[in-house]
Amino acid sequence: MRGKIVNSIVILLTLTLAFILGGGFTYYLVKDQLNIKTETTKSTRETIGVIKCDSDISIDETGISTAVGEIYDATVTLQNYQREKLNSTGSGFVYKKDNQYGYILTNHHVVEGSDKLIVTMSNDDQIEGEVLGSDAYLDLAVVRIDVEYVKQVAKIGTSSESNVGDTVFTVGSPVGYQYRGSVTRGTLSGKNRMVTVSVNSTSDWVMNVLQIDAAINPGNSGGPLLNVNGEVIGINSLKLVEDEIEGMGFAIPMEYAMKFIDELENGKEIERPLIGINMLNVTDIYRLYQYNIIIDPSIESGVVVVGVVENSSAAQAGLQKGDIITGIGGKEVTNAAYLKYLLYQYEVGDTIQLTYIRDKKEKKVSITLTKMEN
Repeated sequence: MRGKIVNSIVILLTLTLAFILGGGFTYYLVKDQLNIKTETTKSTRETIGVIKCDSDISIDETGISTAVGEIYDATVTLQNYQREKLNSTGSGFVYKKDNQYGYILTNHHVVEGSDKLIVTMSNDDQIEGEVLGSDAYLDLAVVRIDVEYVKQVAKIGTSSESNVGDTVFTVGSPVGYQYRGSVTRGTLSGKNRMVTVSVNSTSDWVMNVLQIDAAINPGNSGGPLLNVNGEVIGINSLKLVEDEIEGMGFAIPMEYAMKFIDELENGKEIERPLIGINMLNVTDIYRLYQYNIIIDPSIESGVVVVGVVENSSAAQAGLQKGDIITGIGGKEVTNAAYLKYLLYQYEVGDTIQLTYIRDKKEKKVSITLTKMEN
């Protein structure tokens, strides 16, 4: 009996030892294969451009706060007073200074109609600003203050170097003075967005703008839109406001604004070309009836000439009442707002080609543009 027990113990010890030795031997056999698999996976990830890093990865959000420091003291709050009462509040930023003055860029609608414009700096200094120049179609204005109040000048960048999906942020005074210096952050959602706006409550105008989802509220208008380097790439101008819409704001590209900065600084009118017509959209059916004009139902877009100014370029080119303009310079004209947008890409004195329909036939004519009287 004792012999059987001893034999059982010996067998058990033998099996245990065999298991241990077998496991170790198996590990050494597959070790090299495991290493090969790991190295192959790493090589494949590097090949497809997922990531290549020789050290630990860390995510640091201080880059945004550093960028905010590049603009914070250059951002101002603008209070528009009319008849000694506060009419509206907006934002702006100092984009340059000289030995005497600091120059602030903002929106036209922020300063429009002001009898007095109070500028509040980041340190709460308040001074009265002077509007040097302003333009409703551009929705841009330049305001001047004494240089002694300037604490910082913004770094000017360009939106052309930014990509859709880039992080952007704004600094401004949403809702009013009490929230001045508010920072909001978001994404550059789109470029070259064509947005129709009303100008002077009498006519429509198309703006080519940047789309962002950073929060913009009343009071943010005129404030800077910046990239993560703290460079201004746009001027906040408007947003879509409807119950079903969220996070659709728009900014004027900085490079576009800078094209007109000299005229605005010097208080000059922005010269815009003129054709010399009165017009309505083809969709304005009932108003066209008042001019005894009936449009072929097959024509769904374009601009109808309802009057030609005497001795104008349009008159000299032979345009007539009832002609339907469908193109400028080879680009489609969908409505009056878009016609003005295309037209204002040209200079006074330029000769352009108009495409129009008369008696159901497409025609083309060259017109030399004259100056629009403001």
